[in-house]
Amino acid sequence: MVLGKVKSLTISFDCLNDSNVPVYSSGDTVSGRVSLEVTGEIRVKSLKIYARGHAKVRWTESRNAGSNTAYTQNYTEEVEYFNHKDILIGHERDDDNSEEGLHTIHSGRHEYAFSFELPQTPLATSFEGRHGSVRYWVKAELHRPWFLPVKLKKEFTVFEHIDINTPSLLSPQAGTKEKTLCCWFCTSGPISLSAKIERKGYTPGESIQIFAEIENCSSRVVVPKAAIYQTQAFYAKGKMKEVKQLVANLRGESLSSGKTETWNGKQLKIPPVSPSILDCSIIRVEYSLMVYVDIPGAMDLFLNLPLVIGTIPLHPFGSRTSSVSSQCSMNMNWLGLTLPERPEAPPSYAEVVTEEQRQSSLAPLGACDDFERALPGPLFAYIQEFRFLPPPLYSEIDPNPDQPTDDRPSCPSR
Repeated sequence: MVLGKVKSLTISFDCLNDSNVPVYSSGDTVSGRVSLEVTGEIRVKSLKIYARGHAKVRWTESRNAGSNTAYTQNYTEEVEYFNHKDILIGHERDDDNSEEGLHTIHSGRHEYAFSFELPQTPLATSFEGRHGSVRYWVKAELHRPWFLPVKLKKEFTVFEHIDINTPSLLSPQAGTKEKTLCCWFCTSGPISLSAKIERKGYTPGESIQIFAEIENCSSRVVVPKAAIYQTQAFYAKGKMKEVKQLVANLRGESLSSGKTETWNGKQLKIPPVSPSILDCSIIRVEYSLMVYVDIPGAMDLFLNLPLVIGTIPLHPFGSRTSSVSSQCSMNMNWLGLTLPERPEAPPSYAEVVTEEQRQSSLAPLGACDDFERALPGPLFAYIQEFRFLPPPLYSEIDPNPDQPTDDRPSCPSR
């Protein structure tokens, strides 16, 4: 008898998106197939799948224990999000080589479906960092007697969605700083920087509109710049390892002494980057926009504005609301606009409704005869009496105050 051979073992996911990339979120059902292709006939003890998701951190540091002694300190930490196991063929035990309970698989291609549900609790977004990662995968193992197991692992992506249409992520971010340069006993004028962005939350591919004003009253030539940074923080055994990476940047015009530059919505595009990770206990991924002034021969003057990179883009209504509110706020702060001291009174009833319209509306409503018969007489009379009366005249003074007023002066508004 000629023993068969395993030609291939593959894993495929039932993807629902257009790009055919397996992407899921917490609570989703992950389904797919394990395909086994054999030539000839084989005997199988079991075909199992393992699904797992975890975050893992690892780095090393060198330590000195004395004058001639050094050692390496390892820092590791792990968080498991789920661990699923399923048997597609056979039984649980694979540690024996007995011929009992074996399954015969004939030559050809065979498919075995699998399905499991991700936890409803928040999951960390898939991530690959310098000192840690967040990974999710499905592994298939084929066990046969007298053979080493055939194993295959395939990863899938999990996104923990961040909706930037929340009030905290739609709020504008702003700051102001000033720096005075000193050289021995000489002091030059200050360098001032004010910067503002529309909101805190963005998605990859969007452009951040930067509103800034840079004033150079020093004796040096300075250059205003802006940059987006990603900060990766890894935590293990009470220690933290941090990595900061430049994501995107731009450069303004050089400013000589006494000059001022204004950015009226200067755009800085966000490249394809991973979303922020804010809920993992051992890995955090955060972003910030740094608007700064490059000063030769001195420490830079900079402002850090926090960013959150989300997965759910801005809705059209949210975009209009945030844009209007931020523009209004910017105009109020930077252009010195003020609100009217007193609100304008609304138009009177006579200006809106003519006498002819009012008389026609009081005519009997033939279409409402059934409604009139259904209502009690006094109630319908009450509705007819007050339905077409004009509203009370507009007044800044309450005609029915709750408490009697006195002659004490009121506190001016602040």
